[in-house]
Amino acid sequence: MCIKPQMRQGFPYLRPGMTVGLLGGSFDPAHQGHVQISRAALQRFDLDCLWWLVSPGNPLKTRAPASMERRIAAAQALMDHPRVRISDVEARLGTRYTAETLRALRRLYPQVRFTWLMGADNLAHFHHWKDWQQIMETVPIGVLARPGDRISARLSPAARIYRRQMVKDSQSQVLARSPAPAWCFVNVPMIAESSTAIRATGGWSSAKG
Repeated sequence: MCIKPQMRQGFPYLRPGMTVGLLGGSFDPAHQGHVQISRAALQRFDLDCLWWLVSPGNPLKTRAPASMERRIAAAQALMDHPRVRISDVEARLGTRYTAETLRALRRLYPQVRFTWLMGADNLAHFHHWKDWQQIMETVPIGVLARPGDRISARLSPAARIYRRQMVKDSQSQVLARSPAPAWCFVNVPMIAESSTAIRATGGWSSAKG
């Protein structure tokens, strides 16, 4: 287990030197695609543990998500793994953007090695994120292939600008201990499931629920 009973300023204890993956998103709702890339990330990037950062709301999306309580409860019911923690840390930190969250977490845990995780679909439009280059320069980034986004991700502005800092797939296990900027694109077996599709088919009802 990566979480101990001790708390640091109300946040979970993390041992100095640990490698911790951070998977952010609305998780509205969480689905098997999230589970799959989380399990793959733990193994491929040699992470000690992984946090799902359930966001209060995505600044790039206009639709309000379901309640934080409902999304966290559904995520906890779905992701049953001793090294994965479902966290509302962004809501408790009061951060709105990923760059802000990373700055706050690095202040809380100065000796922990964080790795930001994302699906290839996010890398394709990563350059639209606030302070995206600061994120690239702050922590290693692990990118996991999802259906339909491999080519657009590899041709994205972020991938082109930081092409020299790319860690080879065959060396993915060194990513979490590599100094930023460093990123790695790994191919994993893919599940064609998305939160948008689940909502569209009625598998996840109203945003206020």
